[in-house]
Amino acid sequence: MVSWSSGKDAAWALHRLREITEVEVVGLLTTLNEAAGRVAMHAVRERLLEAQAGAADLPLRKVWLPHPCTDAEYRARMAAALREIEAEGVEAFAFGDLFLEDVRRYREQQLRGTPFDALFPLWGEDSATLAREMIAGGLRAILTCVDPKQLDPSFCGRAYDAALLDDLPDDADPCGENGEFHTLVHAGPMLATPIAVTAGETVERDGFVFCDVIEAP
Repeated sequence: MVSWSSGKDAAWALHRLREITEVEVVGLLTTLNEAAGRVAMHAVRERLLEAQAGAADLPLRKVWLPHPCTDAEYRARMAAALREIEAEGVEAFAFGDLFLEDVRRYREQQLRGTPFDALFPLWGEDSATLAREMIAGGLRAILTCVDPKQLDPSFCGRAYDAALLDDLPDDADPCGENGEFHTLVHAGPMLATPIAVTAGETVERDGFVFCDVIEAP
């Protein structure tokens, strides 16, 4: 099962896993904000998340989280979801992380004491090379969230493409691995059909800038 954020790294991890004959991807797992009805941090609307799962031809499991959410509440809700997933025979979870050791340790710690292995199909790859590879490979995405402390808010709502990579400041990771930005994938080799979307209103909330990506008319 893929830990699915709706963004490009999770999507490319899915693409890579499907190229490995020893791995069968059986579903996507996403955490959502109960109050907003959107993917946590990425702020992607629930119906666009469902459209992604449909285009990927995979069942979607949603874990709803309160906002704000304590660590104890997060762990309790994830533990309940993991128990259900274990009963379905899932053997591993895959994550789209690239190089942050503390994040990887946290993922592995979450799965400690469970029967699940942790897979990191993109781990250790060069961000700049991977970013260009994803775009050349047909991945299409929109920036849905920007951390204005790390990146100019004008990047929010832009397409994740070669022009954006060229415009990023030198200290920004091309894949946003340090939290500079988050994305919504709407086309790529992991999706059977593209999802028609457009960038809507941009707002600042909780110290971040969000673009409300909506379905295109």
